[in-house]
Parts: sequence; structure tokens; C-alpha cells
Amino acid sequence: MMRTGFLVALVGLLALPAQAVEIEEWETDEGLRVLYVAAPDLPMVDLRLTFDGGASRDGDQNGLASLTSSALQHGTAEMDADALAEGFESVGAQFSTTALRDMAIVSLRSLTEPDWMDAALETMSAVLAEPAFPEADFDRARRQALQGLQRERQDPGSVATRRFYELMYGDHPYANWPGGERETLEALQPADARAFYERHYTTANGALAITGGLSRSEAEAAAARISAALPQGPAVEPLPAVEPREDPVEERIDFPSEQAHIHMGAPTLRRGEDDHYALTLANHAFGGGGFISRLFLEIRSARGLAYSVSSRFQPMAVEGPFRIGMQTGVDQADEAVAALREELERWHAEGIDADELEASRENVVNSFPLSLASNSDIVSLLGMIAFYDLPLDYLERYIERMEAVELDHLNARLRERINPEAMVTVIVGGQE
Repeated sequence: MMRTGFLVALVGLLALPAQAVEIEEWETDEGLRVLYVAAPDLPMVDLRLTFDGGASRDGDQNGLASLTSSALQHGTAEMDADALAEGFESVGAQFSTTALRDMAIVSLRSLTEPDWMDAALETMSAVLAEPAFPEADFDRARRQALQGLQRERQDPGSVATRRFYELMYGDHPYANWPGGERETLEALQPADARAFYERHYTTANGALAITGGLSRSEAEAAAARISAALPQGPAVEPLPAVEPREDPVEERIDFPSEQAHIHMGAPTLRRGEDDHYALTLANHAFGGGGFISRLFLEIRSARGLAYSVSSRFQPMAVEGPFRIGMQTGVDQADEAVAALREELERWHAEGIDADELEASRENVVNSFPLSLASNSDIVSLLGMIAFYDLPLDYLERYIERMEAVELDHLNARLRERINPEAMVTVIVGGQE
């Protein structure tokens, strides 16, 4: 296992200002885009592959992206799952995979001691070049996924989130639940995962982020090894746009719980849109700023209607959701939803004031360096920049762009992008 305490101490030294994060970019011979940030004082490296192979690419095989991702840890033609895990652990490396709605992620963390890093890269390259998708391991992962679905059905928060996305996105791929459906999971076979891997985990459909104690030439060599191991193939077609909502939808789901879980929102924002800066500040004042936000002060503190309440924008490849989440007692659910709509309508009609803007700006700007506080934070942001094709000065100019937002512009963008009359509302809870 990796020397955890040693590495925690090391990564704590890395809190870099955004201006100090210099991103370098190149493309491998096979067409894999690479973003690299040097951190020469750290004897470790983080690598993060992102592919356009998340749950939105499942088609009618819901759960396939997730099972494919987990199957990459089941070994190769030469190594079973135990041997693969031992191959990484024996040199202090950490290997992980996951699949989200937009993307599939393959990550490696290794110390930069040459022999250890070489062994870690060799093992990772073997996984990428010849994943085995053994049937026994695949069956076990499928059983675990089915058990996960059963647990989700017993959790009102998961029930609310799933239904919220289904109502919000309808027949759009974002409605797919990443964990899949029972019927589709039971039908999936290892051959389906192999085909999904060969189509989506390609150099043209992915990007590689690297940060840590490697020189540019060492990073290029590591990227070349990984790129050569990946399948070749074209990028997938972009996802379709999400049609804007015009009418409200509300659904109540009975559930034997003492608390009601409430979600309200609508598809709103793409990653990389200029409105991100204004809407982030507007939302910080509304429901994203914790104890100082309107929702907390009015609905939780003043009226005592919520155990927790917050809001956020979640920009994605196409229109990701603006989402309000709240938990309240089942006997207060109607009153809480009415109060939430009242605050939403006031926020939309009046916007925020100058004092709220400056308080939000100060909090957002001052907290931004914390997002660069570790090697893993930086490689995660690099992966996001690469996947969503954001400008390379995104980190460098983030604070500048937040500071440039003016109040009139912010409130105009808020009124344009949020429609209180077209919200999806899901309320789970209330059955005796």
C-alpha cells in the first residue's frame, strides 16, 4: 500500500495559486490529447484518462458504462484481478476507474522512483491494451450492481434523484441512471463491455491529464506508453442538445420515511459557457453559500422548514441541471415546497443586491485556491479542462472572470436562464 501519511504531508505542500499552474499541451502520435502541469517538488505523479464513455452513452443498455469501467479492474489475459491489484500495490501505486454521466475515468497515482513508476505504467498499459473481461468477475460485478439498485430503492434520497433526472431529461441520454436498470443489467454480457470499451476508450475519444514530479520529457514518455496501449477509433458524435422546458412538472412518491426528500430544478447550463461565472455568483447568494445563503437563512433558520437546503448549477457537456435539494419533515413538505417556490420566484424577479454580490464574490474567489490544494485536485481539474475542451487559461483567469461580473449583467443572465414556471419538482416521502 502507498505510504499514506507521507503522501498526505507531501500533497499539503502543493497549494499553488492559479497563476502558478502553467498548463502544457500536446498530442501523441496516436492522437491522444495530453495536458500536463509540472510539480517538481513532489516525488509522485497523478495521471487521469477521461473518455466520452459515461452513462449517457449506454443507449438501451443501461448500466453498461458502469460495468465496463469496473471490469477494467478484473485483469488481463496474463493477470487475474488479484494479480492486477498486487501489481499496483507492490510498487505503492493506486489504480481506479469510474463512470459518470458524461465521462469514464481511469486514474493512476504513483511515486516517481523510476523502477516503481515504470512498473506501475507497465501494469496500467497492460490493462488498457488487453482487458480480459472474465465472465466470473463480470457476473460478480453485475450481482453487486443489482444489489446496489436494491439498496437505492430503500433510500428516499436515491429514489428522488433518479426520478428527478428521468422527469427532467425524458428521452435524452442524461435520463439514464448510471447504475442501470435490473432488466438491462441482467441482459449484459462480457462481450457487450468489450465492445463498449473498444468503441469509447479510444485515443480520439479521450484525453490524458498528468501532474506531478515528472519533467516534460518524462511526461511525454509516459503519455506515449499509455496512448500506444489504447484502442484506435474515432470520437463519438456529440450528445444532442436538451430542449428547454416550458411547463412545470410535479410528482409525489410515497415512501415510508420520516423525512421528505425534495428536488426542484431544470436543465440549464453547459460546461464552458460564459454565463457560468455570473450564475455561480448568483447561486452562491441564493443557495450555494451555506450559512449565508437565502435558502438557509429563510427556509431553515427563519421558518424552520428544512433540515438541509441548498442549490447548485451542474454544467455538463450539454445542458446540465440547476438543482435545489431539500429535506424536511413529511408533515411540512407542502409548506416547505411553497416557501421554496416563493424564494425562487423572488430570486428570479429581483435578482441579488450589491452586498450579496460582493459577499458571494469574496467567498468564491477566496475559496478557489483550495481547489488547487493537492496533486489530485489539479489532475482532476486538468481532466475536466481536457474533457470539456475549456481554454487552457481557465484556471489562470478564473478569479479575474469572477471579479469582472457586474451586478446588472448577473441579474439579467439570471432572469434569462432560470424559469421558475418550468421547474421539475419531485417529493419523496409521506407514506405512513
